[in-house]
Amino acid sequence: MLHPSYTDLMRVVNSEVEPGEQPVVNSRYSIVIATARRARQIIDGATPLVAVAYPKPLSIAVEELYRSKVKIVIDEDENNNNYGDLNPNGLNSAYKKQ
Repeated sequence: MLHPSYTDLMRVVNSEVEPGEQPVVNSRYSIVIATARRARQIIDGATPLVAVAYPKPLSIAVEELYRSKVKIVIDEDENNNNYGDLNPNGLNSAYKKQ
């Protein structure tokens, strides 16, 4: 079993959504896309926001989401799976530092 699980990650990512509002993440696919894009930022030179014992970029990205160090922000102006373009230096439209 993976830790954290998809459902744990979805719960954390959607924790700030008010009752009655649309959740930020609705599916496992959304979590996979978000973590893959953050992992790509780390591979491209972005500084990891958590200190972990494992060096793999995807594991670091998962841990960042789980610890709420980055936030997924839906960019409604972009047609790129509702996540927008990523900027390795600023975590712009897809992620914000917490």
